[in-house]
Order: sequence, then structure tokens, then C-alpha cells
Amino acid sequence: MKASIIGTTGYGGAELLRILNQHPEFDIQSIHSTRDDLPIWHEYPHLYNVIDNTLQAIDPEKIALKADVVFLATPSGISGELAGKFVDKDIKVIDLSGDLRLDANQYQQWYKKEPVNQALINKAVYGLSEWNSEEIQPAHLISNPGCYPTAALLSLAPVIKEDIVQVDSIIVDAKSGISGAGRSLSRSSSFSEANENFSAYKVNQHQHTPEIEKQLHKWNENIQPITFTTQLLPITRGIMATSYVKLKESYTSPQLLELYEQTYNSCPFIRIRPENNYPSVKEVAGSNYCDIGMHVDERTGRVTIISVIDNLMKGAAGQAVQNANIMFGMNETTGLNFIPLYP
Repeated sequence: MKASIIGTTGYGGAELLRILNQHPEFDIQSIHSTRDDLPIWHEYPHLYNVIDNTLQAIDPEKIALKADVVFLATPSGISGELAGKFVDKDIKVIDLSGDLRLDANQYQQWYKKEPVNQALINKAVYGLSEWNSEEIQPAHLISNPGCYPTAALLSLAPVIKEDIVQVDSIIVDAKSGISGAGRSLSRSSSFSEANENFSAYKVNQHQHTPEIEKQLHKWNENIQPITFTTQLLPITRGIMATSYVKLKESYTSPQLLELYEQTYNSCPFIRIRPENNYPSVKEVAGSNYCDIGMHVDERTGRVTIISVIDNLMKGAAGQAVQNANIMFGMNETTGLNFIPLYP
């Protein structure tokens, strides 16, 4: 099967190249950017003599004729418009931006951009692979989840679906590596500002907040607005989401661990850590794993849930390919069996 990538010069696009280059079923048909006729290794020298493709102009008609799936790794505000040009063609579309994750009115409020047509948004399936595979498999348009929501939702899902937490008690404290901000230059992500520093940003205003709440409401319609805080770590890649929820009744750590192990028993990319063992971002770097550890504080009745992912893999390109595998009837792990990089 043939895959095209639009937005190849960003970090998400580069990860798609890394994954698809060694994928046994997908071949890279074409790569596209607003800068065309440029060998990709000029943009990413580490690809010299590895991937020889040249960036091409974005022509949806030609792409749809030659490829079976197109990955949109373009920024929010651009991807949705491109998705609309592909949606009625004979090609599957996976959008890595936030353009199709929220209803139009919410999108405009949180992203501060003009939304795409609501009818297009309604056609998109939310690609949280472990939970929506039955909807993903027949879909032609996938809205790939954000990196923060992936980490938060995978860690909260079992206790939310079991309805064992107080619906107004959810606090998510999340931290991301600098690559989460993309390749565009900014003062906050420059070396001199980020190195040996640790800062919060978009406090109570992050655009991933309503995305998390939207999925939580699907699992439990009584869930109240959450508190979601994001912080920038002085590392290249990785996300740690620490969630705090108040339990409705008394549970022990072993009881909740058993719930999580049973819930994710058939999910190859979810690793539930043993009691009193907690994951770190380095332990999933370069992989599609989400590692989860937890502890019940019997004194306060709260459970602390810690989840870690690589923001460019499980938080973006890795999950996008996982969704593509599901859409084309393959084992979801195909081409994604990367052992985490260490150290």
C-alpha cells in the first residue's frame, strides 16, 4: 500500500518518514510541502542516503490517484482545509492536527482560528486507538488525538468508565518536551530560555482541555470540567501526565492495578507498571508505548495516576500509523515494534 505525507518538514512528518521507511506494508509514495522540488535530506540531513524522496507541491487530485492513505502533518488551520479536499476521494485520510477534534464553535474558542465546516468535522473518527478501534477500522477520515490528550485519556479511562471517581475532582498536571512546540522559532523554546528551566504555559487555556473533556464525557456524561495544567520540560521529547482523582469509595493500589491490567490486557502498547513502580519519559522515548503507574493514597482517598509517552510517537506519528494499520486490517503493531531508546 502506498502512503503520502503532507507537512513532511515538521517533527511529526519526520517521525512518519522514520516509521514508514521500515514499515513492511506501507511504501512512501510521495512527500509534500509548500516548499517543493527540494530533496528531503536538505531539510533533514540525517536522512541522507536513507530516504531520497523530493518534496512535491500539494496537489490533492494527483495524491489521491496514487496513494491509498495520506497523512496530514500540517499545522492547525491548514489541515482541516486539506482534509476537505480529500474527503470525497478514494483515499483514507489521517489528520494529525487539531482541526477535526472539536465542534466548530469550540474550535474557534480554543484555537482562535476559523473552523472548517461542521459537516466535515462530523465525518471524522477520533483516533484514540485502544478505545475506538471498531470505529477506526471502517473509517475514511481519522482525527488523530493530541499528545497531551493521549497521555491523559489512556491513564484516566479505566476509572472513568468504571464510574469510581468523583466527577468534579479531575486534575491533570502535564509536562512536555520542547519538540511538542514544533520547529517554528519562539523565545520560550529557544535553548537559552528552555535549558535549565521549567515553566508553566497556557494555564487553564490550553487547547487540548476541551478535547480531553469531550472524550471523558463520552465515557461518563456526568464528568465536570477538569483542571488541566501544562508545563515545558527542558528535554527534547516526552510527555508525563500526572492525574489526581478522588475515589467515590475505598480502593487499594493493588485493586486498581488489577483493573488497569484487565482493561489493557489486549493492548500491546499499554504497559501497566507494578505496584510502587512509576514510569519516566526516557523509558518510552522513540517508541509507541504508553506506560502507566499509579498509587492510591488511602489517607486522602485520591489516586495518583502517572502516564508517559513519546509526544512525537504515541502522541502523534506513532498513533497515526497505528490507526492506519487498524484502518487497513493489519495488526496494529505492524511497523511499530520499536524498543525504547535508552539512555
